[in-house]
Amino acid sequence: MGFSCGIVGLPNVGKSTLFNALTATVQAQAANYPFCTIEPNVGRVAVPDPRLETLAEIARSAQIVPTILEVRDIAGLVRGASRGEGLGNQFLANIREVDAILHVLRCFEDPDVAHVESDIDALRDAETVETELMLADLESMERRVPSLQKRARGGDKQSAAMLAVAEPILAALQAGKPARGVIAPEHADLARQLQLLSAKPVLYVCNVEEAAAASGNAQSARAAERAAAEGFPAVVVSAAIEAEVAQLAPAERGEFLAGLGLADSGLDRVIRAGYALLGLITYFTAGPKDTHAWTIPRGTKAPQAARVIHNDFERGFIACETIAYADYVACHGEAGAREAGRLRIEGRDYVVADGDVLEFRFNV
Repeated sequence: MGFSCGIVGLPNVGKSTLFNALTATVQAQAANYPFCTIEPNVGRVAVPDPRLETLAEIARSAQIVPTILEVRDIAGLVRGASRGEGLGNQFLANIREVDAILHVLRCFEDPDVAHVESDIDALRDAETVETELMLADLESMERRVPSLQKRARGGDKQSAAMLAVAEPILAALQAGKPARGVIAPEHADLARQLQLLSAKPVLYVCNVEEAAAASGNAQSARAAERAAAEGFPAVVVSAAIEAEVAQLAPAERGEFLAGLGLADSGLDRVIRAGYALLGLITYFTAGPKDTHAWTIPRGTKAPQAARVIHNDFERGFIACETIAYADYVACHGEAGAREAGRLRIEGRDYVVADGDVLEFRFNV
């Protein structure tokens, strides 16, 4: 697994169209009326990485196994969702476990596509959805904190530790502020157990009309300013274009995008921004059986990187044979890299770099 994300936004902003495009399916019905998505939809997307093809060709691999992005789409949220308005609030539980939020903002004008607030204002829409996420968290924390307080008074150390994290979060939510603003780095693991929506990092996806796909428009520029102020990225996409790209053969996509002045697809940009947002990198294993991409947090040491393949690899870790991607390509594979002195033996303290081609030595 690469990472998972939950798509949120108001109705008719292009959430389901984007979901369909990202997953190249029609799992989510895209229709011009609010609440057309009434069941949570889950799709898995192969993360595009041109390095995989190159490595597989050199290693003469029988197959390629990319890393995977999981996307969850839920019904559109509306003002008052936390009080039961609309349908989106019923499905918020389905995105509490995701790594990041993809917040789709409508940045296009189209009189044929209704807007629940009657006019287009990306910043107002962003505030509406963020408020509903915080109110959902507030309801959850108002139930959870008294229980933690009771158990902490009874001497439960785990509850006391969690309470120290939960009380400041509850105070922030009561003050109308997202949970992420009061979570200290040393409390990140405990806070993650609370599965709070307003604690998750956000990637703003600005859905613009086709003509603005390359450069954005005034609405997407305003959204980008908000995102930057929060320390989050914003990506401009045209969901309508992405829907067309998804129907094309891979060989035709580059020419189609180039004709629109786009260097790559919205999917590529969303995934790159998501990796950067979450601090993720990719390493590879390559051999006759397969070339496989593995996603890990930046700064991961070799034994923990080995664990994503199998727990036994970490438990019995001895060392790893390491070749940088550029060296692997320049030396035409493992044998050439070994002969050229570009293959290194690294131990337990080695911090894996993006693009490393690794082979683990372990003994269980």
